[in-house]
Amino acid sequence: MCRSIKTLRPPVLPEEATEEDIRAAALQYVRKVSGFRAPAAHNQEVFDRAVDEIAEATHKLLDGLEIRGAARTAVRSARP
Repeated sequence: MCRSIKTLRPPVLPEEATEEDIRAAALQYVRKVSGFRAPAAHNQEVFDRAVDEIAEATHKLLDGLEIRGAARTAVRSARP
């Protein structure tokens, strides 16, 4: 797995993942799988489409996850 992709779910990430966090993870994934840091011009469209689709799938995944105990963790960390 690509080491620069971080976990985006609570309680690992203290707040909700931002669009920037999700796109960065999707980009790192596509780079890793394709083997290209930056695609050639003739591959740019398919590269960008893959990043978009993976970002969308990541949104769906994060929205669908049920994180047990996450609310309690947030409440505990909010207390002095």
